[in-house]
Amino acid sequence: MEYQITGSNSQHPDLDWSQVRETIRMMNLAVAQIEMSMREGEDSVGTLTTAFTQMMDKVSLIEQQIKLSEQSDDAITPILEQCDAISTEMQHAIIAFQFYDKLTQRLTHVSQTLGCLSDLVGDSHRLYDPKQWAMLQDLIKSKYSMPVEHVMFDMVMRGMTIEEILATSPLIDSNKNNIELF
Repeated sequence: MEYQITGSNSQHPDLDWSQVRETIRMMNLAVAQIEMSMREGEDSVGTLTTAFTQMMDKVSLIEQQIKLSEQSDDAITPILEQCDAISTEMQHAIIAFQFYDKLTQRLTHVSQTLGCLSDLVGDSHRLYDPKQWAMLQDLIKSKYSMPVEHVMFDMVMRGMTIEEILATSPLIDSNKNNIELF
């Protein structure tokens, strides 16, 4: 499928060509890719979450039925052990889904940030106004729901590099252990 390019662009520049417009296009591309990836992933994770929840319910039902049966402990014990093993593996899968949920939250914030940044960069009246940039930064930070995002934001605003931020072990460690089971 071929789309017609409208206006001046890097492929066909003219006197109206603008690096700001090219920057906005690239930011919009990044937003579109993030949004598409999240939509595709949400459907799959939703299906898997439902399936695992239903399997957990069925394992619990099997355990209840076995405990009520008249069979000997020798026959029941291995079955209950297998039920416990299945439940444990399902809990691991659910934790993985929660990591995906955190990833989705972060990507949503990145997408929103890029969209707001694109709007600011595209508005020549706001682009050179430090107050507008401060308002954008306040808006971005206000949308964060995880403490690690606030810490990272503050580190970036203090001028730390990406490598320095990612090497900060308390930031990474607190992120790994902040999962709750449901």
